[in-house]
Amino acid sequence: MAERKPVGRAWIVAAVAVALAIGAGAGAALALGTSGGGSHSSNASPVFSRANVTWKAGEHAAPDFALRDQAGAPISLAANRGRAVILTFTDPRCTTLCPLEAKVLNSVERQVPAGERPPIVAVSVNPWGNARRYLLADVRKWRLTPDWRWAVGSRAKLSRVWRAYSVAVQFQGHNVSHTEGAYLIDRNGYQRALFLWPFVAADVTRAVRNLGS
Repeated sequence: MAERKPVGRAWIVAAVAVALAIGAGAGAALALGTSGGGSHSSNASPVFSRANVTWKAGEHAAPDFALRDQAGAPISLAANRGRAVILTFTDPRCTTLCPLEAKVLNSVERQVPAGERPPIVAVSVNPWGNARRYLLADVRKWRLTPDWRWAVGSRAKLSRVWRAYSVAVQFQGHNVSHTEGAYLIDRNGYQRALFLWPFVAADVTRAVRNLGS
C-alpha cells in the first residue's frame, strides 16, 4: 500500500517528536531547538552549512547493523569502511516523497566522479514492502544508480536501526509515516551530516566532496 505522509498539524507534531527523539537518542540537534552532541548547521563549516545537523570528525560513530540487500547479500556499514556512505531511510512502496528523495540522491551520484561516489544504503521503513519484487521494481521506476543498495530485514531488526538513528516510524495499518532524511557517514565510520527533506543535490554533493578532500 502506498505510503501516507503526515500533513498539516500532524506533520508539525511528527517533526517535534523527531526533534525530541534525535536530541535524546543520537545526541544530535535540529533547528527546532533541541540541543545535544551535534552542531547546528549555522555553526558548521561553509561546506556543511546546508545540513540540518553536523558532527565533527571522530565525534559520533555511526551505529552499525547487519541486514540484507535486494539481492539477498549481507549489507553493513562496516563492510563499507574506507568509503563515505549516504545512509537514508526509505519506504519501498512509497509513491510520494521517497521517490523524490531518491531522484535527488541519484543526482548526487551523477555529480561526483565515478571513483569517489559513495554507496547509498537505503534502510527500509516498511516491513511489508521488503519483498524482492518491490525492491527491483523501484530500481526500474526510480531509476536508481548501481550504487544504491537496499537494506532490509525483519521488523525487529529494522526497528533497532531506526532507533539507533532516531528515525521516527509510525504505522496506521500498513500505511507508513517516517522521518525523511539522509545521513552522510565518513570513510572512518563517523556521522558527519544529516540532511532532512527537502534538500537539494548540490548541498549533499558539496558535503561528499569535502569528505573526500
